[in-house]
Amino acid sequence: MTTPDAASSPNAATRAKAALKRDPWDLPDVSGLVVGVLGGTGDQGRGLAYRFAKAGQKVIIGSRAAERAGTAADELGLGIEGAENAECARRSDVVIIAVPWEGHGRTLEALRGELAGKLVIDCVNPLGFDKKGAYALKPEEGSAAEQAAALLPDARVTAAFHHLSAVLLQDPAVEQIDTDVMVLGESRADTDLVQALAARIPGMRGVYAGRLRNAHQVESLVANLISANVRYKAHAGLRITDV
Repeated sequence: MTTPDAASSPNAATRAKAALKRDPWDLPDVSGLVVGVLGGTGDQGRGLAYRFAKAGQKVIIGSRAAERAGTAADELGLGIEGAENAECARRSDVVIIAVPWEGHGRTLEALRGELAGKLVIDCVNPLGFDKKGAYALKPEEGSAAEQAAALLPDARVTAAFHHLSAVLLQDPAVEQIDTDVMVLGESRADTDLVQALAARIPGMRGVYAGRLRNAHQVESLVANLISANVRYKAHAGLRITDV
C-alpha cells in the first residue's frame, strides 16, 4: 500500500526532470569560496591564481615547498598566500590541480586525506613531446581526471581549465580571456560551481561538456591547440557556438 507521504514524494526521475528544466546559466554565487591551486608555482597555476585573485577570490598557492609557494604568492600580490600543498588543500574550498602530469598521481595520492570532501578541479593534460610535436597520452584510468577520481574517492572531482594559454593568463595587460571552458563532472551542483568560477574571469565562460568519462578527448585537444599555436604564432583558445 502506498502511503500519502510516499505518493507525494518526488522520485529520482521527477527530480532529474526538474533539474533539466532549470536555466543552465542560473549559476551559484562563488565569490566567497577560497580557491587553492596545487602546482601554483608553475606557469598555468600562477596564471589561474592571478586571474582568480584579480577577480576577487581568496587564493592560496600550493607547492611541495612552502617557501617556494610564498615567493610566488609575493610576486603575484593581490592578497594571494603561499603554503605547502597539504595546508593549501586543507584551507581551500575548491582545489585546482595544475601540477605536471609526471607528478599528478603521486601528488594526489599523498593528499587524499586533505582533499576529502573538497571540490577538486583537475586541469592536467597528459601529453608527450617528440620531434613531431605534442601528442596525447592515455592514462590507464582513461584520463587525468579519472585518475584523480580513482585516487580521491572522498573528493568531488571535476575537470576544467585545460585549454587556457598560460601566457595570456599571466599577462597583466590582457584584461579579458576570450574563451570557453569545457567543464566535466558527475554532479550538476559541482559543475555549476566550476562554471560559476570560470565566469568570474572577464571574457571567460564555463560550458558543461559531459561526465568524467569524456575527459580524455578534452585533455587531448590541447595537443591540437599547441600545434595551431606553433603554426600561427598564437595563443588559441576555444569557443563553443549556439549555446
